Amino acid sequence: MATTFRLEREMLVDRPIGEVFAFFGDPRNLEAITPPWLRFRIEDVPDGPLREGCLIHYRLRLRGVPIRWTSLISRWEPPFAFVDEQIRGPYSSWVHLHTFEERDGGTVVRDRVDYAVPGGWLVNRLFVRRDLERIFDYRTATLRALFSLRAARRAAAG
Repeated sequence: MATTFRLEREMLVDRPIGEVFAFFGDPRNLEAITPPWLRFRIEDVPDGPLREGCLIHYRLRLRGVPIRWTSLISRWEPPFAFVDEQIRGPYSSWVHLHTFEERDGGTVVRDRVDYAVPGGWLVNRLFVRRDLERIFDYRTATLRALFSLRAARRAAAG
């Protein structure tokens, strides 16, 4: 059995839970929060809103290598949680739990990714973990900027 690793992140956004969940629930927003160096492109999204059982197909480049990735939405509990699981892609396994919790008028966004990689701990230590940290750092900074901009626009509009 492959060794599983975990990456966890948490951030507070000054927006209501419904708005934050709706943003994450639209797979087209993935391109906006994914670092440009991955050249991430969605190939196919389901018609209508996401729900349990939906598949999302996309392409990216990881360290210059083209990759096709398919995710399954295996859990869908608006506006509190959803899970996407890799069913085709570079990882031996990938399960990404997204949770959302109301706090102080805003929303706590949590990510927990449990993953395994070919090559185990050595490949994870030398390459994968560092890449994931950079990707999630970019994602956090971009989300903070996007939600701050949305809040400023709403305040200006009145």
